[in-house]
Amino acid sequence: MPPSRGFRRKSRKVGRKRERGFIKRLIENLQLSVGDKVCIKIDPSVHKGMPHRRYHGKVGIIVGKRGRALEVKTNKGKKEVILIVRPEHLVKL
Repeated sequence: MPPSRGFRRKSRKVGRKRERGFIKRLIENLQLSVGDKVCIKIDPSVHKGMPHRRYHGKVGIIVGKRGRALEVKTNKGKKEVILIVRPEHLVKL
């Protein structure tokens, strides 16, 4: 059987739940607004709006909103990318 090459492969440590307090973090992150600086910290218990694991730990700036999600501008190498991420996966700096 060939090895899996799925979206979440090689993400055992990123995809592990270390902390509790989901509701507290969610309430804090609902106060995010355009122009805020955020760190992308993937919450593995929430699958919706989860960015790719290559962006885990990256710092970005919120540039807009899309429904419940936020548009975050960050770098991928030398290029700038805009990610659509739910607030559960963001930590305000």
